[in-house]
Amino acid sequence: MSDKKQELNSKDLNETDDIVTSERNHQKASEDKAVKDSAKRTRKPMHKIIGSFFYGIWRVVRIFILIGIVIGSLFAAAYVLQQDELVRNQFEGKRWALPARVFARPLELYEGQSLVPNDLHQELQLLNYTFVTHLVGTGQFKRNKNTFYIQTRGFQFAEDQEISRRIRIDIRNNKISKLTNTESNEQLTLMRLEPVLIGNFYPRHNEDRVLVKLDDVTPLLSKGLIAVEDKKYYEHFGVNIKSIVRAVLANVKAGRKVQGASTLTQQLVKNFFLSNEKSYKRKASEAVMAILLELHYSKNEILEAYLNEIYLGQNGKRSIHGFGLASQFYFSKPMTELTIEQVALLIGLAKGPSVYNPRIHPKAALERRNFVMDEMMKEGLLNAQQVARLKTKPLGVTKESPPSVSPFPAYLELVRRQLQRDYQEEDLRSEGLLIFTSMDPVVQIKAEKVLKKRVRKLERSKHIRKGKLNAAMVVSNVQGAEIIALVGGRDARFAGYNRAINASRQIGSLIKPAVYLAALESKKFNLSTPIDGGPVTVRLSKTKTWKPKNYSGKDLGMVTFQKALLYSMNTPTVRIGITLGLDHVIDELHALGIQREIAPNPALLLGAIQMTPMEVQQIYQTIAAGGTYTPLTAIRSVMDSYGKALRRYPLQVKQIASERSIYLLTYVMNKITKEGTAKYLARVLPAWKNAAGKTGTTNRNVDSWFAGFTGQHVVSVWVGRDDNKPTGLTGGSGALKVWADFVKVIQTKPFKPKRPTGLRFYKVNKKSGLLHNPACGTPVILPFAVGSEPKKVHRCTDIYYEATAPSSSRPSWETHKTTPQKRVDQAARMNQNGNAVGRIWDKDKQRRVQPAPRQDSSSWIDNLMKR
Repeated sequence: MSDKKQELNSKDLNETDDIVTSERNHQKASEDKAVKDSAKRTRKPMHKIIGSFFYGIWRVVRIFILIGIVIGSLFAAAYVLQQDELVRNQFEGKRWALPARVFARPLELYEGQSLVPNDLHQELQLLNYTFVTHLVGTGQFKRNKNTFYIQTRGFQFAEDQEISRRIRIDIRNNKISKLTNTESNEQLTLMRLEPVLIGNFYPRHNEDRVLVKLDDVTPLLSKGLIAVEDKKYYEHFGVNIKSIVRAVLANVKAGRKVQGASTLTQQLVKNFFLSNEKSYKRKASEAVMAILLELHYSKNEILEAYLNEIYLGQNGKRSIHGFGLASQFYFSKPMTELTIEQVALLIGLAKGPSVYNPRIHPKAALERRNFVMDEMMKEGLLNAQQVARLKTKPLGVTKESPPSVSPFPAYLELVRRQLQRDYQEEDLRSEGLLIFTSMDPVVQIKAEKVLKKRVRKLERSKHIRKGKLNAAMVVSNVQGAEIIALVGGRDARFAGYNRAINASRQIGSLIKPAVYLAALESKKFNLSTPIDGGPVTVRLSKTKTWKPKNYSGKDLGMVTFQKALLYSMNTPTVRIGITLGLDHVIDELHALGIQREIAPNPALLLGAIQMTPMEVQQIYQTIAAGGTYTPLTAIRSVMDSYGKALRRYPLQVKQIASERSIYLLTYVMNKITKEGTAKYLARVLPAWKNAAGKTGTTNRNVDSWFAGFTGQHVVSVWVGRDDNKPTGLTGGSGALKVWADFVKVIQTKPFKPKRPTGLRFYKVNKKSGLLHNPACGTPVILPFAVGSEPKKVHRCTDIYYEATAPSSSRPSWETHKTTPQKRVDQAARMNQNGNAVGRIWDKDKQRRVQPAPRQDSSSWIDNLMKR
């Protein structure tokens, strides 16, 4: 039973397992079927699968695009901020590097002033005044013989403003006899014309401009510019969308660019901030910056900047920017004096200064000008009658453009050198400084013409190949030491080697006045001191000697101090210099203004030292000014671009020699121009143009010099060759003739020094230098410091007796007796009667009193040098 039960239980269990297994299989089959049915239900078409794929990709791309937009926006914002900072920094700060303007002296006008009518006429021409028959505006003048009617422009000086006015100038005998304000009919005591612009120091990029203010220009310019270039200027925000669309359509239709869409603001941005590159990147930057500019600044500020920035022409390397400079460049007049048709021409140039250049393409310029006037008529700025009449007028531009460099390069270099002591080079080129100099443009031009003409004559006379001979000249005022003219070579317009300030050449006998002044200052010599003119030997070392000779090569015997200088004798000068000591001569040269080191070489006494014409000028300037040393200067004052005075150059005065010594020296130097080595002047100059000076000639006639002065001007001239070859010219046959030609054509005052106290004139024997004996000998009248006159009277001996007529007299400027000459003559007569003063030749007894024997010159100098 139990087995049967176990069997039954086992059977039940098996059946149960089978049932479970069957159910599991059935369930599994059901699940597989369900899965298959589900798969069938979820299966999509192929196009839907592809769409799903790209949708997934788009979702990724969209994310990247959003990221890109964010990053791009950040970069764009940074770029805009950067451009905004650039716009504000450049536009709010110093917008332009402005060149320094260099002006000549303003011409002062007052009754009694010396003024030649033709010189005034030339000055007005240099100022670009227009010669007219009736005055209608500023910058015009008319002339009726020696009477001038002028409508001045006015000028802002540092200390005050010279207003514009209408004046009348009457000139009689080369002097202003009457100066009248014709508007008020009042007499003027003093007024000034504006100074002549003589040059500029340009920025390194060679841009040039004359700034103008919107309020100062004619409204016709700004309104006409807007009418032609940007009619909607006051309506858009920097970019004109309608103009852009219209231009694109027109260009597409034409198949090429026929129309532009840039506003005035965009044009300003292109010129001020960007380049002329043709690219979409540049156009985009231009548009952005134009909008930014409009956001920060007013329309009038932008328009004023445009008037000063726009490129309107080229003058050599110098680019012409702005209407202010263009007015001077094309018409030689300021903006305020332009006529309607001239304004229209400048407006037309804004489109293309090269294409419409009136000097190169006058026909195209004329058509463009007329087009501008037509546009102005459409906008109601002009009427039809005006336009019809104005179209008949010529362009009116000057025939030649102004020089791109200064017409006075030598003087400008001098100004630059003096300015560099106080200003940085970059400041001179970019700060817009106004520099006022002492240059007289009329005198400068005369100096240039005279020098060039005479140098050519000298070349022909000495058969020198054309162009090989050159020269230099420096001219200054006696009072003030201001340089009013400087010529650096025969080609005055050539901005090259400036001989006046760079050419160091031996000066020869020009040094002798310094030697003789040192001697007079030492009180060891007077004008009648006898000096040995015979051969001289100077021992330089144990084995070397120096034996200078006179120019004639002759033994000149005993000569007086004044005669040795009068005829530029060498051996007496060497004896004087050695007696003084070379250190005293060098000290005198330094006192006169020479700053270079000077070696104590005995040959120095005869001019074996190199100096420039400027250094020579300083020596003679000090002598001409009565022994008062004042450094030569070319600059009076400097202003900034706003009219504020930055620096003045006051006089520095130092008395370096006594008035008596200077008077004695210049007395002889005046006689040099009458009977000495420069007596040529007495033949060619008017008698009233009294002068004093000294010639200079170097060995082998390499260098020819003359330096001298009148009562108003000091002039130094050098003539020679750049290759240092002989010219065959002495100081008297070369440089002196240039000097004479120049002084002949300028207005100057005669040399007429005031005699200082403590000086008296005495008659002395021409040969011995002792007091004149009426019984014999030839007298010469010389000045002496009281107490330094000769104490002995000349003795009549065969050796001293001369039968020639007196060749000297009182100076021409001495108009009355100032010394008791009768006492001198009485002393001589007393001497003849046996007075103890001395003895003279007694003809009855045939007895001669011989002068002291002359020592051997060589041994005297040798002993002195050894000691």
